[in-house]
Amino acid sequence: MTGFKERTRIANYTGLPELMSMFKQVADIRTADTLKLDVPDCEYQVVQVEATPFQQELVQELADRADAINAGNVDPTIDNMLKITSDGRKLGLDPRLIDPSFEDNPETKLNRCVENVARIHAETAEDKLTQIIFCDLGVPHKAAGEAEVESENVDDAKDKKSIADVESLEEECDFCVYDDIREKLIAKGIPAEEIAYIHDAKTEQQKSDLFDKVRSGEIRVLLGSTAKMGTGTNVQKRLIAVHDLDIPWRPADLEQRAGRIIRQGNENKNVQIFRYVTKGTFDAYSYQTLENKQKFISQIMTSKTPARKCEDVDQQALTYSEIKALCTGDERIKEKLMLENDVKELRVLAAEHRNTVFEMEDRVARFPEQEQRLTTILNDLHTDREALRKLPIDPERKLPVFKITVGETEYTDRKEAAKALEDAVLAIKYADTPVKVGSFQGFDLTVTINSNMMGGGMSACLKGSASHTTKLIESFAHNLNRLESALYNIDGRIERTQTDLAKLRLDHEEAQKIVAEPFPQQEELDSKEERLKVLTDELNQAAIEAKKNVPRREKTCYFERAKMKRDAARLAKKPRTANDKAKSKDKKQEIE
Repeated sequence: MTGFKERTRIANYTGLPELMSMFKQVADIRTADTLKLDVPDCEYQVVQVEATPFQQELVQELADRADAINAGNVDPTIDNMLKITSDGRKLGLDPRLIDPSFEDNPETKLNRCVENVARIHAETAEDKLTQIIFCDLGVPHKAAGEAEVESENVDDAKDKKSIADVESLEEECDFCVYDDIREKLIAKGIPAEEIAYIHDAKTEQQKSDLFDKVRSGEIRVLLGSTAKMGTGTNVQKRLIAVHDLDIPWRPADLEQRAGRIIRQGNENKNVQIFRYVTKGTFDAYSYQTLENKQKFISQIMTSKTPARKCEDVDQQALTYSEIKALCTGDERIKEKLMLENDVKELRVLAAEHRNTVFEMEDRVARFPEQEQRLTTILNDLHTDREALRKLPIDPERKLPVFKITVGETEYTDRKEAAKALEDAVLAIKYADTPVKVGSFQGFDLTVTINSNMMGGGMSACLKGSASHTTKLIESFAHNLNRLESALYNIDGRIERTQTDLAKLRLDHEEAQKIVAEPFPQQEELDSKEERLKVLTDELNQAAIEAKKNVPRREKTCYFERAKMKRDAARLAKKPRTANDKAKSKDKKQEIE
C-alpha cells in the first residue's frame, strides 16, 4: 500500500494545570456535574442505517476522487479533501443533496427520521408533546427579497455574508431537506399547521410567537439549523424528542442541540435524543471526530484538575487514509497510518535517548580529569589564602598593608606605585605576550597588552600557587584597586570552585544513572514495529489479491455531472447583460 502523505500539525498541549490556573483568575467554570440542575433524564438513541447500494456507489466515487487528489493529478482549486468531506456528509444524509434527480430510497436515514417523528407524534398526541429536527444541510432557500442578486459573482456573494452566516455552517442545496420531510410528515397524517421551520421567523417578534406556539403544543414539529435554534431557543416545555439528522463539526453545536431539551422547565421527566448514522459513509467518522474534540475540551473546561497533557483534534477535513478506510471498509488502512506515525515518533524518541546516552558517556569519561583539575585549583587557592593570612594588616583599611614591587623598587605609597606601574606597562613592546613587571604582596605580577585580534585592552595576572587575573584600565590608580580585588576576593573564588566541584560530582552521578537505564518505551516500539510489519504484509497481499480477482470497474461521474447541471442551471437563470449581448454579436459576425 502506497500513496500516504504525512501532515505536520500541533499534536498536543502540555502544562494544562498551570494554564487553567491562570485562566481561572478571570473565569469561573461551572459544569453540569457541579450545578445539579433540575433537568429531565435523557436517553440517547443512535439510529444506524445501512448505506443503500447507490450510496455505496457514490462513496466509491469519493474514493476515486481521493486517489486522484493524492496522486497530485487534480488542481486543489477544482477538487480537494475538504470538498470530498462535504460531499460525503451530504450523501450520508440523502444523495439528493448532490443531485435532486437521484433516487429517494426509503432506507435512508432521512426517511427513518420521518418514521420516528410520525410515530412519536402519534404516541404523544393526547399530551400534545413536541419534537425538534436539527439539520444544517439542505436548509430552506432564501426568499426572493433575501437572496443575493443572481447576476453578481458567486465569490462576491460569499463576501457579503455576515460572520454569523459563515460560521453557522448552514448550506443551501438544490434539494431542500426541510420540504421533503414536511411533505412526508403530512402524507403520514400530521397536520401541516403543526409543522414549522425556524427559517420562516424573520424577526424577533416572529420567533417569539413561533416559540409560544411550540410551548403550547400548537406547533408540534419544529425544523431548524443549529445556528438558528441555538442559544435563546426556549421551547423545552413540552419537548419530548430531538432528532439530530446530520452531524455538526463542533462539539458546542451538538451541546446546543441537546441543550434545547435537557433544560430546566421541561415538563417531561424522560426525553430522547435520536442521532442518525449511515453506516459505511462519513457519518461514523464525523461522530468519532466530534467525540474526540469534546474529550479535548472536557479535559480543559472541567471543574476538576485538568490532565497535564492532552491531544489536539482540531481537524475538519478527512485525510486520504481515512477516506480510503471508510470507502473500502478496511480499518487496517487507517491503523497502518496511525502505526507508522507512532513508530516514527517512538524512533525519534529512541534516537534522542541514544544521543543523550552518548553525551552522558562522554561526560562520565571526562569526569576524572575534570574532577582532578578542580581539586588542584581548590588546593592551590587554599594555599594562596594561607599566604595572604600571614601578611601584616593595615588597621585602618582592614586589609593587608599595601606593598608592590615594580622592577627592582618596592613601593608603599599608592601614588608613586601607580606612576611606576604605568611607566612599566607603557614600556612593553610586544602584544599578546605576558611580561613580568614586578610583584604584589609576594605574588609575581605579569601584564599582557592584547592586540585587536585578541580583543584589545590590558590584563594582569598575579601568580602564586594559583593564578589570579584581572583586566586593567587607563587609570593606574584604579588598577591598584583591581589588583587588590583579584587577590583579596579569594574566599568567593574558593566558594565558587567548591560549588562547581559539587555540581560536577552530582552531574556525574546523574549521567551514570542515564547510561544504565534502557529506553523506557523500547517494548512499545518493538511491539508496534512488529504489528506494522505484519499489517503491511497483509495489506500488500490483499492489494495483490484484489488486483488479481476484482474485475475491471468503470469509474462513475455522479458528482461531476451534478456540478455541471448546477452550473448550467445557474447560467440559464443569470440575466444577460449588455456586454454579454455585445460578445454574442461579435462572435456571430466572426462566424459570418
